[in-house]
Amino acid sequence: MTIETEEPALTVDELAARAGVTVRTVRFYSTKGLLPPPVIGPRRVGHYGAEHLARLALIAELQQQGLTLAAIERYLDRLPPGLDAHDLAVHRAVVASWAPDTVETVTREELERRAGRALGEQEVDRLRAMGVVGAGPGGRADGGSYRVDAGLLRLGVRLLDVPLSPEAILAARTVLLEHARTAAQELSRLLREEVPERDAGAVRSLSAHMQPLVVQALLTAFQRSLTEELREWIGEPPADG
Repeated sequence: MTIETEEPALTVDELAARAGVTVRTVRFYSTKGLLPPPVIGPRRVGHYGAEHLARLALIAELQQQGLTLAAIERYLDRLPPGLDAHDLAVHRAVVASWAPDTVETVTREELERRAGRALGEQEVDRLRAMGVVGAGPGGRADGGSYRVDAGLLRLGVRLLDVPLSPEAILAARTVLLEHARTAAQELSRLLREEVPERDAGAVRSLSAHMQPLVVQALLTAFQRSLTEELREWIGEPPADG
């Protein structure tokens, strides 16, 4: 699914500055195959785009979750080919969700600072429909304080630009949660068959190894299925046809 049609043309110095890393880091990642090569323009100057920025953001998120460089290489190697900046941003949001639940109470000013933009009441209502924002202490969210799911905030803010009503977002969230719960129950049943009963240590160890793989597999399968559904909806031929 290609959302962005025009990518910024950045030099390696500009890319590093935008991503908050050094030029040496960008070149190191390139030699390791973590970044695709730049487009070579006039005067043999390499130019980078939105996909490179998104990959650097994903790598930073994986590092924040404690993955080693070798584990990051394996993770990126398993990504399906042809992912654009939008797809990579979705993967980054999923990686961020591996962290323990972090629900915090923040002021409206802090909420907007973390969102990176001003938020109107309609936008706050949409974040509330997504389950990203809830009422603060006392059950109110009237401009005073808000309970915010920090792990979902970045994804929620991106969804604000998607033209869906709060009702549609809530319905979509319900569908996703129901199916995710069913998938988790089935996978849990399979895992229970692979570890000794009540061996908590073995369960935690297996979960730590399996969770990134399972999440990646589910996300990839969902993206492919959704792409095919959208193609069928608008009358496009299948990718292989």
